[in-house]
Amino acid sequence: MPAFVTDQFRILNTNNFVDSISTGSDNYYVFVGLANPARNSSFGRNENWDSPNFSGEGFPVVLNPTDNTDYLYHYGDTLLYGKKVTSSNIRRCIRKIEWTKGVKYDMYRHDYSALNPSAVTDRSRLYDSNYYVMNSQYQVYICISNGSSGINTTGNQSQDEPLFTDLEPSKAGNSGDGYIWKYLFTVPPTDIIKFDSTEYIPLPNDWSTSSLSQIKSVRENGDSSLNNNQIKYVYIGEPGNSYNPGEVDILGDGSGARVFIQTNENNEITSTTVTSGGSGYTYGIVDLGPLQKTGTITDPAKLIPIIPPSKGHGYDIYRELGSDRVLIYTRFDDSSKDFPIDTRFAQIGILKNPKKYSSDENYTSDRFSGLSALKISLSDDTLPQIGERIEQKVGDKKAKAYVASYDKDTGVLKYFRDRSLYYSEEPYDQTDYIGISSSADANIDFTSVRNIPITGEFGCVFTIVDDFNTSVVTINNKLINLDVTFTSGIASPEINKTSGDIIYIDNRPLVQRNSRQKEDIKIILEF
Repeated sequence: MPAFVTDQFRILNTNNFVDSISTGSDNYYVFVGLANPARNSSFGRNENWDSPNFSGEGFPVVLNPTDNTDYLYHYGDTLLYGKKVTSSNIRRCIRKIEWTKGVKYDMYRHDYSALNPSAVTDRSRLYDSNYYVMNSQYQVYICISNGSSGINTTGNQSQDEPLFTDLEPSKAGNSGDGYIWKYLFTVPPTDIIKFDSTEYIPLPNDWSTSSLSQIKSVRENGDSSLNNNQIKYVYIGEPGNSYNPGEVDILGDGSGARVFIQTNENNEITSTTVTSGGSGYTYGIVDLGPLQKTGTITDPAKLIPIIPPSKGHGYDIYRELGSDRVLIYTRFDDSSKDFPIDTRFAQIGILKNPKKYSSDENYTSDRFSGLSALKISLSDDTLPQIGERIEQKVGDKKAKAYVASYDKDTGVLKYFRDRSLYYSEEPYDQTDYIGISSSADANIDFTSVRNIPITGEFGCVFTIVDDFNTSVVTINNKLINLDVTFTSGIASPEINKTSGDIIYIDNRPLVQRNSRQKEDIKIILEF
């Protein structure tokens, strides 16, 4: 039987997601991962991955992410580091519709459908139509009227840029374009810096509870239970004839709304002015009985009171503007050794509620390292390379990993391990191979005992400094915090990489970090 998920459900899920971050009931982290995406088409990689440091035959290929349990664990294996999402770094957002002179915009209507699409954009959903704009001053307005009627169904071209911040709907200038705009909010400079994009407008957080004067005044003005001003506009679907001018009630399931009707010499209705908006309406019917010239109606008028969302325009902008997306902002820089500046990454993701390493306790700090680390001593001048495979023979087994970072100043090498190290080399799956007994056990860890050397596929050889038991080093008389604590030259990740839920993953062209750049990451989630 026919069914659908409503827009309001999507808006509710968006609100719940943002609230869970604001209240701290859940912990979300933006992470980066996959430092070596172009390794010979091994698991989750492609040898032609768009990379400035790996070459391959053919065209660059950035693989589409795969959504199954196997790959989700692989994304966890290869993640490098992450930063917590806070209420200051998340905003609901809507499509960016910029005001442009000479363009027609839809008006807000509560009754768009497949049978009654928006006149300008021909959309069956309100939230898909262009019924709001952002001006050149980052002020957002909703279109109460575009000058349309049953005669002029698509309205007029907008000629006057709305620039006012008055609480009541108003025209924007004197061109006579017929547009009436309602001011909602101004995007603050801090949000412009963090969240502005070519496609989306960020909305203020905590609209229903904010004490900021600008938000509070718009919200309270839109609360018809306080101001008796819910209905702002009555649309003329059919002008009819044989009507007198005058003021009449708007009937329906609300109360208190009235509208003044203006007619022309042919007794047709030419304009409507709401004199009292009333409250509590989910539908309205204009009582034209007192204005009918005779007891019969040969050409009846059709007037449609436009019902705002909730209590009135501006009371709940999340419903009014259909905010079923969020924009998450994260910046990674060189402020922490958790974020090594020499590494690379080709994946961006969001991880929910990871656990602490070797613990069932939720990880809640503002950042994490998903990398293991070694304090090493090189045997020669051959430095470990990012993405290089390293091995150490431990008894009759092998400890294996990929290099994620090497800081030659601190002597700290960071690494990660994933299933491609243990699968058969072609086709990188569970196919049997010679040496599987010594090579496929992922539980074998690097050891600092007996100074067993570790070798890299590109020629580096080193040992672990087994008496290094600290979280700091001194270089040029400067104390440097390594952000993880070493025991016998080895440090564990800060999170359990098999814990939590990866709710978003995005494969990207390879990004090479360096000390002179910062990575600003913006993620859009649509509910």
